[in-house]
Amino acid sequence: MSFHVIVGAGPVGSATAMRLAGQGEQVRIITRSGAGPAAPGIERIAADATDTGRLAALAEGAAVLYNCACPPYHRWPADWPPLAAAVLAAAERTGAVLVTMSNLYGYGPPGHPMTENDPLAATGPKGRTRAQAWAQALAAHQAGRAQVTEARASDFFGPGVRAQSPIGSRSIPRLLAGRPVMVLGNPDVPHSWTYLPDIAAALITLGADQRAWGRPWHVPTGPPQSQREIFTTIARIAAAPPPRLRPLPPWLIQAGGIAVPYLREFPEVAYQFTEPFEVDSSAFQTTFRLTPTPMDEALSATVRWWRDQGRAAA
Repeated sequence: MSFHVIVGAGPVGSATAMRLAGQGEQVRIITRSGAGPAAPGIERIAADATDTGRLAALAEGAAVLYNCACPPYHRWPADWPPLAAAVLAAAERTGAVLVTMSNLYGYGPPGHPMTENDPLAATGPKGRTRAQAWAQALAAHQAGRAQVTEARASDFFGPGVRAQSPIGSRSIPRLLAGRPVMVLGNPDVPHSWTYLPDIAAALITLGADQRAWGRPWHVPTGPPQSQREIFTTIARIAAAPPPRLRPLPPWLIQAGGIAVPYLREFPEVAYQFTEPFEVDSSAFQTTFRLTPTPMDEALSATVRWWRDQGRAAA
């Protein structure tokens, strides 16, 4: 049994904690509120992860330190740098391997299936913020101060994922009820989707395997599918009516952004839903022999989870 520390108790942090605990590992989750899954083997601690001294003390003796935190979307440029710096410093002090959960924003508009060898050429503030955090972690690794790696995933979905994904609270309950679903961008362009349990499995693999350290990796992700294809499959699995998709018009996104920070930030990443947005995860799959969960299986589990939530609410 080894000791693992996870910063953040959102879907990714919670799924990773549950998977580690299920493998008999000792897990400590750190959040400002002390939130996280209540399960044997998981300790929940309330602490400010930007306090390097406090975080390093809580991570002392850990084999792996996972940064699964996600500040409010509209505050990334302000909140990410001090958080990433503190987690990196804690990894340097404790010797824990640092595994950072990231995304594909750093590449900017790709124009082709993204690989880990693509330059981080984003020009928007959120993409630059994530790229700079990785550059600092990689510099620490190359200087011998820390052992680091980074997992990058596309929009994720699955049991436990609510508002964080287009395949979540804004769409699935409406689809299951036979109601129209509002979608971002063009519902017919191909888009990569990453299944939450595959992310948790990838993070744990990266922390445990020295071959992973010193570079980023794309989480195993299946072939791209359009939003229309995804929601049509969900409707088939759920025996629900065919999906009625209604793209959000640009004027409504602009107007909604006055009150909804997520919509206000959307123009920076709108290309992800108006142009093909595809990720190549073959490097991870070849190196670690892990493949993405088949989409039908992943969506079936997602539908079951949402139906369970509905029954619990009733």
